[in-house]
Order: sequence, then structure tokens, then C-alpha cells
Amino acid sequence: MTMETIQQVGVKAAYRAGDILKNHFGNLKEIRKKGVFDLVTQADLDSEQTIIDCIHSDFPRHGIIAEESGAAAGDSDAQWIIDPLDGTTNFAHHVSLFCISIAYAEGGKVLFGIVYNPMTAELFTAQSGKGAWLNGHPLEPSSISAIEDSLLVTGFTSDVDRRSKVLLDRFASCLDAAQGIRRLGSAALDLCYVACGRFDGFWEEHLKPWDTAAGALIAEEAGGRVSDFNDAPYRMENRQILATNGRIHSAMLSLLTSKDTR
Repeated sequence: MTMETIQQVGVKAAYRAGDILKNHFGNLKEIRKKGVFDLVTQADLDSEQTIIDCIHSDFPRHGIIAEESGAAAGDSDAQWIIDPLDGTTNFAHHVSLFCISIAYAEGGKVLFGIVYNPMTAELFTAQSGKGAWLNGHPLEPSSISAIEDSLLVTGFTSDVDRRSKVLLDRFASCLDAAQGIRRLGSAALDLCYVACGRFDGFWEEHLKPWDTAAGALIAEEAGGRVSDFNDAPYRMENRQILATNGRIHSAMLSLLTSKDTR
């Protein structure tokens, strides 16, 4: 097994799942809630099953962590982390900002990541130590060095108290400091957009491994910087993530830790 084979299988799975999402887009017959704000659709389920089937057809012993079906331990150290539809709320409302996120890890270290938006045909990929690409073209983050010139992006997960004073204070601090803030509704795309320079920084809390595993690697391999709010190295199990072009990272850390809950 080589990383080239891993890439081929992961990309094949992403494209197959992308076709399923395009077929479901605008044609949903049922939208269910798995929380107050958290949605799940048949598109999520069909996409996830397609990805898992595609991976297990080549690597039946590999483990899986997936958003809808949970974790399935394999017989090897290899593991795939899958979000079959990141941006389900957008998808359900016919907003074409959503993607598939697939990461491959060994021993808990992410070695390869794929984020694919089937509506724009943008395929972001990265391999640990080898760089990051958008449709085969190398990525690099923006050159913005002043926080007041930066365009930031953030999100609020469905299981967080959106009225939390700390959360709102952090948002207000960043809004006051930056040129602007956007909220797209897909953490994986947010991370990729930092990687390719569309945004200068992204922060969010209470995410799950499938939200960030692929995108964080893509941002880092593009030349960005990824950490938690205390500047510790980011791991996919972390509850906080900050990804920037590297140039505004210290400024972002100051804004976020001034509103720390501890």
C-alpha cells in the first residue's frame, strides 16, 4: 500500500459521493433533525455509505470514523475520517456551499486529506510533507500581514450555546479588529479557503474530527498555521481550532485568548 494508492481510492470515493450529492441536491423528500439545529438527510446517509463501500472494497481491514455511522475499528493502524456532507444545512436550503471531507490517518496522524465541493468541481488535496493542491495546482495562503486588512471566517456548531458570552465576545473582538467576517456553514471549506488565500484566518469551537481532519492538513501543507487557541499544535481531537495564513496568527491568538473561559 502506497500513498498514491490511498490518494486514488480517496479521490474515487469523493467523486462517487459527489455524484450522489448532486443527484439529491434540490430533490430531498425528507429532512430529519438529530438535534435542535443539527440536520441529517438521505443525501448524508447515501454519501457516507458510498464512501465506506469504496474504501472497504480496497482496504477491508481499515478503520472508519464517520459522522453518521460513528466509529468502526479495523484490524490495522490505518483509519479513515469521513464527513459525507459538511454543510448539511446549506444543502437542505439549496445553498451550494457544502463538501465531502475524507482524511486518511495512521497512528492518529493524518497523512492525506481530500475536500471536494461537487457543485464547483473544486478538489482540495494534501499529503503530509508534500504540499496541498486545488485541482492539481499548488496552494499557498494569503500575504495579508495586518489583522485590520484581513477577511476572517468562523462558524457555530449546532451543539454549542449560540448565546454564550465567551463565544459572542470572541466574535465581537475579531469583528472589531478585522476588515470583515463571513460564515459559510462548512468548516472543511473554511479551512481550504484559508489554504488558498480566500480567507486570512478561521476559528471555531466544538468541532468533531470529521469536520477538520482533512481541511487542517490542507491548510498546514499549503503553508498556513493551525493550532488551538493557546497555540498548541492542533490535533483532530481538539475542541478549538485556529487556522491562519501564518502572518496574522499571533494577532488572532491574542483576540481569542483574551476571551478565554478559563
